[in-house]
Amino acid sequence: MKNLLNRRTIRRYAQRDVDEQLLRRLMTEAARTQTMGNLQLYSVVETRSQQMKERLAPAHFNQPMVTSAPVVLTVCADFNRTSQWARCRKAEPGYANFLSFINAATDALLFTQTLCCLMEEEGLGYCFLGTTVYQPQLIIDVLRLPQLTMPVATLTVGWPDEQPPLSDRLPLESFLHTETYCDYTPAAIDNYYAEKENLAENRHFIEINHKETLAQVFTDIRYTKADNEAMSQTLIDTLRRQGFTV
Repeated sequence: MKNLLNRRTIRRYAQRDVDEQLLRRLMTEAARTQTMGNLQLYSVVETRSQQMKERLAPAHFNQPMVTSAPVVLTVCADFNRTSQWARCRKAEPGYANFLSFINAATDALLFTQTLCCLMEEEGLGYCFLGTTVYQPQLIIDVLRLPQLTMPVATLTVGWPDEQPPLSDRLPLESFLHTETYCDYTPAAIDNYYAEKENLAENRHFIEINHKETLAQVFTDIRYTKADNEAMSQTLIDTLRRQGFTV
């Protein structure tokens, strides 16, 4: 497997098609990943038509890779298929609840990560779009997702047309806890975040956003309390409409 230490997010793609049989083979292989109760609680909607990509783009704040990538994959937490199977086999499903969403979302994200690794082995590039859960109703409407189906991940996929620099990562010691969770002291925070905060690109990021610290860029501009609360409410409302909460 390609060394994950060299993994890059790809947002620019070559004008080259992604073979459908290749992608289907990789998704078949990815389906061997872990799954709750061997139920495979996910579905994937594959988007190739330009018209459909343009309809999906607003849900992802019109990020250009949504319309420029050869393929867009929307991975959904899906308890609809399992529920339909149960009813067709004289069984009454009980999956219209939040726990079932969490189980299906976990399945879907495990599948997504495995697929990402397999695509990278083949030389494909991809970008994971965290925007999927920000405006999920737009995606549901475009893709005609039924009850008990919820989009949780989107991948734009294609052959890379760029070699971006590696993004920084915190050291292992910052997230590995032995036996019990050890809370963070100010000294530990200073130690773990020193390299990130002193990177030239991050110092520039602070400057252009007119902030004092990198943390302020994230709390005051990128992921604000008001935005998080508003999108949380949107997510809760959408889960209710999709049948996962009451």
